[in-house]
Amino acid sequence: MPEQLWLTALLNRYFAGVANAILNAFHLHAAYPRAPITNYMAMQLLVFVLLVLFFAIVRARLSVDDPGALQHVIESINSFISEQSQEVIGHDYERYVGYLTVLGLFILVGCLIGLVPGFETATASPSVPLGCALVTWFYYHFQGIRKNGFGYVKNFLGPVWWLAPLMFVIEVCSHLARVLSLTIRLFANMFASDMVTLVFFTLFPIGIPIIFMLLHAGVAIIQTYIFVLLATVYIGEAVAHEH
Repeated sequence: MPEQLWLTALLNRYFAGVANAILNAFHLHAAYPRAPITNYMAMQLLVFVLLVLFFAIVRARLSVDDPGALQHVIESINSFISEQSQEVIGHDYERYVGYLTVLGLFILVGCLIGLVPGFETATASPSVPLGCALVTWFYYHFQGIRKNGFGYVKNFLGPVWWLAPLMFVIEVCSHLARVLSLTIRLFANMFASDMVTLVFFTLFPIGIPIIFMLLHAGVAIIQTYIFVLLATVYIGEAVAHEH
C-alpha cells in the first residue's frame, strides 16, 4: 500500500469502489485496488471543492454598493488577467478571461495547498501540471479552429508554399513540445521547492522553515503567472487572423 494522506485514506475508504469502477470503464486498473485514489488526485479534488465553495461564497456576497474583501480579491485577479489578455490577445479577449482566471486559480491553490500541514502540493506531481497543460493545449487549438475555421491550418504551413510540408512537421512538433514545456516547468519548480522546504523543516523545525515557506509561496505565484501568461500567448496566436 502506498503512503496516504489522511484525506486520501478517507476518500479511499468510502469511494474506492467508485474509483475502480470508473477506471475499469476505461479498461484501466489501479496498482492498489484498495487505494485507487492517489494523493495528488485527492489534492486535485480538494482544490476543486475549495474553488467551487470560494466562487459560491463570492457570488452570494456580490454587491455594487458594499463589496466585501473576497469580492475585491476576485475582481483584482480578474482585472489583472483581463488587462493582460487585452494586451496579448487583443480583440474579443473577454471570451477567454474566464478560462484563464480559473486556470490560474487552480494552479495557484494547487501550489499553495502544500503549505498546509497534512496536505501535499498538488502541482509537485507531474500528472497535475500535465493535465493543466493538455487542457490548455486542446483549448487554444479549439478556439483557433472556432475562430478561423479551416484557415487555422495555415498557421502550420508557413508563408512559403513549397516549404509547407516541412513547416507543418516543425510546427506540429513545436506545439507538442509546448505540453512538455508547460508540464516540466511547473512540476520541476514546485517539486524542488517542496524538497527544499522539507529538508530545512527536518533540520530546523522552528523558525528557519518559515523563510522557505515564504519562498515556496513566491515560487507558486511566479509559476502560476508564467503558466497563465504562456496560455494567453498561445490563445492569442491561435485566434489571430494574421496567419
